[in-house]
Amino acid sequence: MSCHVMSGSRLMRAIRATEFGAPSVLKLCSDVSVPQPGHKQVLIRVYACGVNPVETYIRAGTYIRKPTLPYTPGSDVAGVVERVGEGVTVVKAGDRVFTTATVSGGYAEYTVAADDCVHKLPDAFDFSQGAAIGIPYFTAYRAIVHKAHLKAGETILIHGASGGVGVAACQMSRAMGLKVLGTAGTPEGMKLVESNGAHLAFNHREDGYTEKIMEATEGRGVDVIVEMLSNVNLSKDLQMLAYGGRVAIVGSRGSIEINPRDTMVKESCIMGVALNFATPEEQKQCAALLFAGMETGWLRPVIGSQYSLDQAAKAHHDIIQSPGATGKIVLTM
Repeated sequence: MSCHVMSGSRLMRAIRATEFGAPSVLKLCSDVSVPQPGHKQVLIRVYACGVNPVETYIRAGTYIRKPTLPYTPGSDVAGVVERVGEGVTVVKAGDRVFTTATVSGGYAEYTVAADDCVHKLPDAFDFSQGAAIGIPYFTAYRAIVHKAHLKAGETILIHGASGGVGVAACQMSRAMGLKVLGTAGTPEGMKLVESNGAHLAFNHREDGYTEKIMEATEGRGVDVIVEMLSNVNLSKDLQMLAYGGRVAIVGSRGSIEINPRDTMVKESCIMGVALNFATPEEQKQCAALLFAGMETGWLRPVIGSQYSLDQAAKAHHDIIQSPGATGKIVLTM
């Protein structure tokens, strides 16, 4: 499939979508112009790019934000700085970096990102791990700290703890002194959850698993639930909360009926989490905690399946359809 070619400019391979729809709208093009970095922008040679559920909602055209077509998905890349635009001082050509957002799209051999979304990648992390930091860890921090205001000693349930955000939330919660409970849909997922900071893991495909969670809290309930699939779980979540508990909604794939009385009995709170509302100040706080986590060793991304760039459509299918996540899905260039 042919894309916009500018004569004389360098070309690259990139995924382009010319319409919204099924995963098959993601097409690999080999004649896409390499983007140029503008003021306060960085051009990065991409070695890996994380795949996040939100990218499948955007591609389907069901998300609040719709990019202008055609577009290239992807926000979490890891790679090497090729060139910097004017006014950039945080990184220089040759630096290993990861991003939390891109301007031109990350499912590509090169991408342009704003300099405040580019962070140095410590040598201890390979590019696949670097591509698993952005959305997962920044989302986990926004949910746990900025929205749910968790304090050390409180109990957190990560409902869907074996994917990108889930693993990040387990590691972070444990490092912050919380009592950590996590769920997964497969035995492998449960092992992963336990080896990444959860004190206890539960199988959310088992009948009666919510009773087991209540037993684990001696009937008190949990202080906070980080919820990845609220259209299935929200009603159950409200019943598992302790007095004054909060549900932080990170993911939803549809609607659900709840009984508002469940919030009255606990004086509980349901809050949405959306990374794009984070202020520069909040992003700085989060980055500071994440760099401490990289230095002290609690932040260690778990990579699940890796796909080549031409398998982007399959990656989009698998992230939604798989029976249970085990780590982060990454595209490698």
